[in-house]
Amino acid sequence: MAFNLQKVLKALLFSTSQPLSVKDIQAVFARFHDQAQASTAAAADAEAPAEDSPAEQPVKNDAPPAEAPAGDVRAETESPAASENAEAVVESPEDTDAELYQDVPSLITATQIREAMAAIGEELKAANDIYLLIEGPTGFRIVTHPRFARWIRILRDEPPPVKLTQSALETLAIIAYRQPVTRTEIETIRGVSAEAGLNKLLERELVYITGRADLPGRPLQYGTTDKFLEFVGVKSLVELPASDVLSPRQIDEWLKNATNVKAPSDAEMGLPLEEGEGPSPNLEAVSVEHPLHEEPEAAPESAPESAPEAEVVSEPVDTPENDADDRPANPAAAE
Repeated sequence: MAFNLQKVLKALLFSTSQPLSVKDIQAVFARFHDQAQASTAAAADAEAPAEDSPAEQPVKNDAPPAEAPAGDVRAETESPAASENAEAVVESPEDTDAELYQDVPSLITATQIREAMAAIGEELKAANDIYLLIEGPTGFRIVTHPRFARWIRILRDEPPPVKLTQSALETLAIIAYRQPVTRTEIETIRGVSAEAGLNKLLERELVYITGRADLPGRPLQYGTTDKFLEFVGVKSLVELPASDVLSPRQIDEWLKNATNVKAPSDAEMGLPLEEGEGPSPNLEAVSVEHPLHEEPEAAPESAPESAPEAEVVSEPVDTPENDADDRPANPAAAE
């Protein structure tokens, strides 16, 4: 029976909670062959006949043997061989399994490991069972299916996950594409303060402080962690989708212009220039036409003068009130 690489890799994956990289797996196979060679050499030494050593002549000593101290509990009959290490490697019957321990290749390439891991992943996915195989930035790892996340949180007494806010996601995207980036650059791009978002991302261990920028004040620079790669489901930053809006060069130029704002000159502000600075701007009054608010046209001067209007004299109308005024106050005097 040929050596089964997939079974060995699956056993290694289930035996550790840490990710297994290709180099880690290759190191395991290298140690396997080192131990096999050491065991073969030890067995060959044990089977070799021991050389005859010359017999030692007994030395006659008439002196009485020295008394052993009271605290010495070792037996006087203890032989020198008993003080040697009596442990021996016992070969279990499982070590003779041809599928696991026979015909093990001395060199496992990265391509063979990735192909075997892909087959294991497809097998677990087709079974639709508890476990899944994922490849993160640090290697391969067996994880539980997201369907059982609630039970695992209850076992570990962990709170449910909290989603990131829109501002925190925007800050995280800027750091991912512009790292290492300073807080000033983040706030220049977003136009608002980034303190709350940065603190939340640092608390979630999605970003970390990479160092200090070579700028005035030596501001802190931020970058993403391996946990961020697991958060977005990629193995490296190269796998992040490319931006189809602005290129990095255009963003650099825009940031440079935004941070290095040039003060407007006197000519741009419409102020008179001093002697030697160039021609002063035109300070004459400018008339602006407003077609929506046209003034009525003035009457032409050559228009003929109109004839004077005739005065109308109104005659008094006889009314009872006027008759009463014309009557004398004393009728007898009127007679």
